[in-house]
Amino acid sequence: MKYVSTRDNTLRYDAAQAIAMGLSRDGGLFTPIELPKLGQGELEAMTNLSYQERAVRVMRLYLEDFTEEELTDYAAKAYSDQRFDTPAVAPLRQVNGNTWALELWHGPTCAFKDMALQMLPHLLTASLTKTQEEKTVCILVATSGDTGKAALEGFRDVDRTRILVFYPQDGVSDIQKLQMRTQEGENVGVCAIEGNFDDAQNGVKTLFSDPELRKTLAQRGFFLSSANSINWGRVLPQVVYYISAYCALLRDGKIQPGEKINVCVPTGNFGNILACYYAKQMGLPVNRLICASNANNVLTDFLNTGKYDRNRPFYITTSPSMDILISSNLERLLFQMSGQNDAEVRDYMEKLSATGTYQVSDAIFAQLRDNFSAGFCDDEGTRETIGQMMREHGYLIDTHTAVAFHVLAQYRAETGDDTPAVVASTASPFKFCNAVLPALGVTELRANTEILEQLEEVSGVPAPRPLAALKSKQPRFDQCVEKAQMKDTVLGFLR
Repeated sequence: MKYVSTRDNTLRYDAAQAIAMGLSRDGGLFTPIELPKLGQGELEAMTNLSYQERAVRVMRLYLEDFTEEELTDYAAKAYSDQRFDTPAVAPLRQVNGNTWALELWHGPTCAFKDMALQMLPHLLTASLTKTQEEKTVCILVATSGDTGKAALEGFRDVDRTRILVFYPQDGVSDIQKLQMRTQEGENVGVCAIEGNFDDAQNGVKTLFSDPELRKTLAQRGFFLSSANSINWGRVLPQVVYYISAYCALLRDGKIQPGEKINVCVPTGNFGNILACYYAKQMGLPVNRLICASNANNVLTDFLNTGKYDRNRPFYITTSPSMDILISSNLERLLFQMSGQNDAEVRDYMEKLSATGTYQVSDAIFAQLRDNFSAGFCDDEGTRETIGQMMREHGYLIDTHTAVAFHVLAQYRAETGDDTPAVVASTASPFKFCNAVLPALGVTELRANTEILEQLEEVSGVPAPRPLAALKSKQPRFDQCVEKAQMKDTVLGFLR
């Protein structure tokens, strides 16, 4: 399997090269030149396998320069009982007769990013060996909350790696911020920036394309790579859990072989729902991909009109991991739907950079309408949904998952489509106590980590161990810089 850049499809890269580089030097995203197919028989053959075994079956289709033995070893380590609090790794919880929550937050940082970021360090360090790279890799991360901590934990004290995370100072929850600021490890760094996630993400992309910075770091024995979902090694493990969810439904007799499901995904950067789109293109029986946004509803408008327009107000919401107006992984979708037309994709991205907007072709828009539905939910709707889910189903959910349940209900009411549906539940509610508790009727909130105990008492649900452990930790990182200082911060970190 070879990989090409979304902005230049003339050069071919092995999987190890694409994963090691993270982002193409032309600013494009590495994408497989073809999507392998999974027949119904192959899906049925995976029904009684463990999550780890399903991961190997799926990933080996894309990682031909990795052996099955290597992938088996990585999956066993990434999804071990020591790292995930359930043997199912990504369990399904049935909410009602035809709706399931795919709980993706049972890993060490209590967010769906663990599903990929426990695997990526194994893929990346192996890729360095396969490509005979002698320099130390520095992982640069821009985070809207969960990616930062998951990446820090995944790469903590991993040989031949350093990791530096940038997050928006006022754009993550208090618990997310505390998770990052207390991160342990000798090779880690954390820095807040004045601005929003798009500022952080654009800043990191600028650093990747800075030839002067690359030259300076090379002289110091470093090179840059990414743990954001712009890295193919982040997207591929996410494809696995949608296929695994379908296999679990088959195994439990909840659906029949070949029966289609709908999948509703809360997303901002488009990586999580893109992974499900890839799974559908591989042959997973998915009817509709339902894209759920918060008040920053740029994706909703795009999927409904074919016009992407980031020229709109930016809202800081109670679902901060989706507070994004520039959805990087959309570029991969455009590349796929255009028939891998790099010139067309470059034109869209140049227009986005110059004017903040672009309109896709009629051919792409037709494919969007065939595959996707979209809706959004503001903070009031999020709060109401959290309360409703607790009252009616005894199910405690976080703000991002609430956005998805709200949009799914909205979709069903508008279309009458009652197809069995899986909702991607992306984070533990204990990461967003400040928003979840008021949704449960609490008006006076406790300070600092005592708020975790308060949510335990109100909900009757125990806090995940990694979050409860924050009570005994002291912050290590307190730096905050302007966007223009990000380059100096990198240079200071890599001395």
